[in-house]
Amino acid sequence: MLKTLVILSSLCFISCSSKIEKEDLKNLNGYWEIQKVTFKDGTSKEYKMSTTLDYIHVLDSTGYRKKVQPKFNGTYQTSNDAETFSITEENANFFLNYSSNTVSKRKEKVVTLNKKTLSVVNEKEIMYTYKKFTPINITK
Repeated sequence: MLKTLVILSSLCFISCSSKIEKEDLKNLNGYWEIQKVTFKDGTSKEYKMSTTLDYIHVLDSTGYRKKVQPKFNGTYQTSNDAETFSITEENANFFLNYSSNTVSKRKEKVVTLNKKTLSVVNEKEIMYTYKKFTPINITK
């Protein structure tokens, strides 16, 4: 019963979300901190804080995503690894289509996107919810 309620609530959340327009895709740009992962069975894991962020850069219908670690001086430590993706629109939904050497091909549906929140669902029906990261600058 609880499992059914969680699944129905998730579907309502997804279907009741405001429609994402093409001009909203610019909001993908920036640093994103994971908040929550919701699994297919309705269970979830919340993250109070993460030492790693996802940096996303989009230009037109292509972009890349890379992992970075914020430092206390306002800069970021990063590697040279980046996942490239293309953005496609299918049935009034936007998808991030990843295809790189480091990760196998995968696809994520953009469920929620605004200036503060990003949610994507992958092909395994796992939802990732992010919040826009605000850097902390601690200098002497």
